[in-house]
Amino acid sequence: MAPISIKTVLISESVDPRCKAILEENGIQVTEKQNMTKDELIAEIKDYDGLVVRSATKVTADVVSAANNLKIIGRAGTGVDNVDVPAATKKGIIVMTPSGNTISAAELTCALLMSLSNVPQAAMSMKQGNWDRKKFMGAELYGKVLGIVGLGRIGKEVASRMQSFGMKTIGYDPITPPEVSASWGVEQMSLEQLWPQCDYITVHTPLLPSTVLLNDESFAKCKKGVKVVNCARGGIIDEEALLRALKSGQCGGAGLDVFVEEPPKNHSLVEHPNVISCPHLGASTKEAQARCGEDIALQIVDMVKGKNLVGAVNAQVLASTFSQESQQLIKLGEAVGSVLQSFSASKKPFSHVQITTQTGYMTSAVLVGLLNHESGCCPNLINALSLAKETGITAEGVCKVEIVANGCSYKASGSVQGGAPVLLELCNSVFRQPISLTGNLLFFKAPANPQLLSSLAVLATEGVEIESFSAPADRSGDLWYCVGVSSLLRDLSALNSVVKDAAQLSF
Repeated sequence: MAPISIKTVLISESVDPRCKAILEENGIQVTEKQNMTKDELIAEIKDYDGLVVRSATKVTADVVSAANNLKIIGRAGTGVDNVDVPAATKKGIIVMTPSGNTISAAELTCALLMSLSNVPQAAMSMKQGNWDRKKFMGAELYGKVLGIVGLGRIGKEVASRMQSFGMKTIGYDPITPPEVSASWGVEQMSLEQLWPQCDYITVHTPLLPSTVLLNDESFAKCKKGVKVVNCARGGIIDEEALLRALKSGQCGGAGLDVFVEEPPKNHSLVEHPNVISCPHLGASTKEAQARCGEDIALQIVDMVKGKNLVGAVNAQVLASTFSQESQQLIKLGEAVGSVLQSFSASKKPFSHVQITTQTGYMTSAVLVGLLNHESGCCPNLINALSLAKETGITAEGVCKVEIVANGCSYKASGSVQGGAPVLLELCNSVFRQPISLTGNLLFFKAPANPQLLSSLAVLATEGVEIESFSAPADRSGDLWYCVGVSSLLRDLSALNSVVKDAAQLSF
């Protein structure tokens, strides 16, 4: 990625002095103005390339709209609830968070998970002069299932620590790819699959209208006695529903560092005997406070110098754009998009855009070129996909692969449709309808023949039922077909008399 020019930064809240010092040491002019009203911030922000905030400054859509020069918003802390990320993304502004709070928040989460075995209650009983061993019977963490909802930096750190106690870690995250979380020992699944398996649940998501995750309905799907921890944001767990679950025994205990209202005026939860509560201490360590301000400054400097991009919550596509090769490919993508835009300018709107590229950022680069002359558009790699959607463009990234094995060549192309992978073509056989790559699939090569389906009666003799049948658009020569089946064949040689080649797999 070409270096982004950041010459002026506004720091609107109290952060560690190292933040300002690092920025200034690298030639960035810094202004510190605290306790501004919304109107004052709107009037001030138009002059700056960067903005550094903590949690008190509300970077609303109005603030973003007034920020004509703004290129980056650095949130010196965990979570971006106070930043309108969609508005910033639409305007092509990077929203960045540091990893400074990660260890502190993860350690507090682990401390609360361990404390749910009645340790704090036993300690308080001792201070009151009691010696009651039976009352505070605990439970081992070893062998228990921990559900981690939100697999970002904090979720990952919690997983690695609790795995050390012998816990099985499962999780849910709509953004982190399952193969990524699997690499650090967390099996991903849907929330519907996760709830009934968990002995413990911890949440690490931002607070959005869609993230009231644990309510009466979800508690009812959990194991009786499930224990929950929230060190993320108050409101992710419905507090009234939690209290009802605690009273009924459906929830066996809760560790809470955050509340909907802070400090809470209703003390029903705090006073419940099975609740351990803290006054929002997730980032309250000396190390975290110093690290957040310093980290956000270093991340901004590294981005400005074109070294790397770390912590961008809305611009992950940029993370792999810092090499010379990637910059050349981005220019190529933008140039090709611009060429096509010039040919099709009089024929808009586009009815279909299919982009086959080596990388995700090249898809965005092509869209930048296509959108560059749209009225009111200022496309860049950050906002290209969202702007394309608004313009009515549905860009389908197509994956094309060719392999050669033992002198035989195989080619396939696929795409993502409706969020799911589909196969479009196999060895020059273009399917009439995209094949959903799910379930048990049998692929075979055979001459075009109207009686082809009846010749597959051999499947029934093997106890395999045909659930779907996909044929190519072409109707001549040797073609590849796909059959959805109830189960895989024990031996593909059973098809030798009717097909020329075959393969099967289960998704």
